[in-house]
Amino acid sequence: MLVGSLGLAACDSKSEDKAQQAEHHAEQAQDNMKDAAKEQAKADKAGAESKAAAADEAKTFVPTSEVPKSIETPAKN
Repeated sequence: MLVGSLGLAACDSKSEDKAQQAEHHAEQAQDNMKDAAKEQAKADKAGAESKAAAADEAKTFVPTSEVPKSIETPAKN
């Protein structure tokens, strides 16, 4: 009976270790998800700023070169 109880104690220790490892991995996953959400928020903000800057540039864009003859609209007579 003593041997049987020692075997069960050993199993409990392994299962406790595995449970602690699982809990640790779950915490790490949660932290990674929080970090990913922060990075996504930064990316969304940068994308919005980029679109706003592009819109501002489009308002003041002045072409600096002539239109090539191949795409120029023919003059009406």
